[in-house]
Amino acid sequence: MADNEQKAMQLVADAEKKLKSAQGFLGGLFRSSSKVEDACEMYARAANMFKIAKKWSAAGSAFNEAANLRLKMDNSHDAASFLIDAGNCYKKTDAHEAIKCIIKAIEIYTDMGRFTIAAKHHITVAEIYESELADIEKAMAHYEQAADYFRGEESNSSANKCMLASPSLPNSSNTKAINIYEQVGEASLASPLMKYSAKEYYFCAALLHLCVDILNAQHAIKKYEEICPSFHDSRECKFVMTLIEKLEEQDIDGFTDAVKEYDSISRLDSWYTTILLRIKKTLQESPDLC
Repeated sequence: MADNEQKAMQLVADAEKKLKSAQGFLGGLFRSSSKVEDACEMYARAANMFKIAKKWSAAGSAFNEAANLRLKMDNSHDAASFLIDAGNCYKKTDAHEAIKCIIKAIEIYTDMGRFTIAAKHHITVAEIYESELADIEKAMAHYEQAADYFRGEESNSSANKCMLASPSLPNSSNTKAINIYEQVGEASLASPLMKYSAKEYYFCAALLHLCVDILNAQHAIKKYEEICPSFHDSRECKFVMTLIEKLEEQDIDGFTDAVKEYDSISRLDSWYTTILLRIKKTLQESPDLC
């Protein structure tokens, strides 16, 4: 490991010397370009050796230097690739530097019209904000930007996945989460291949409305039945209507039985369980929901 680090440091020193000589008064245009090319390759080799030595910040810095040289040489594609490499290294030590490199690469990809690749890297940035920096607002912004790019490229399934990955959803008693499910439901209806999944998203949105109040949910269900006729006769819709009935009757046991019955046929995952417990809690704490 130490040997690789030493070799990497020597390559960085050699690259710096190459660049200084390229800037000399008598360097000449062709020779100068050749030296910059050599320096770029040295930085890339150094970065990979730093990676082997697990010197992630040094690796990120070397990849970043290689990217800057590629930009000076008008090679945007390679520059963006090096910036992504730099970002991946920085992810292990410095989330802010990682984001800075990846966003710079995204700007290059969008200038090149490569929106699908840009979208994928927006997801990476969103994940860093969400898991490393706990900045939910910025994470959501990058998920939404990724979704916009995917949708512009007719990748509707990928766009929906981005929207559903939004960190607002686990804390889903808020309006933002409801809007996300409604948007994904609407987008699904517009696709012949995805329209059958729309009722699931309206089901999620309806449950979230129940976290607010019964009247709110009833209005939402009427709207969903109008825009998605298959939702009206679905088990999901009937289940929500049963829950509303039990809430109006202030029947906690009946509410619990309805959930158990539905779960026996359609297994409820942790998200649904969390939301249903939240709804049940509102009934226990505020009996007069009407």
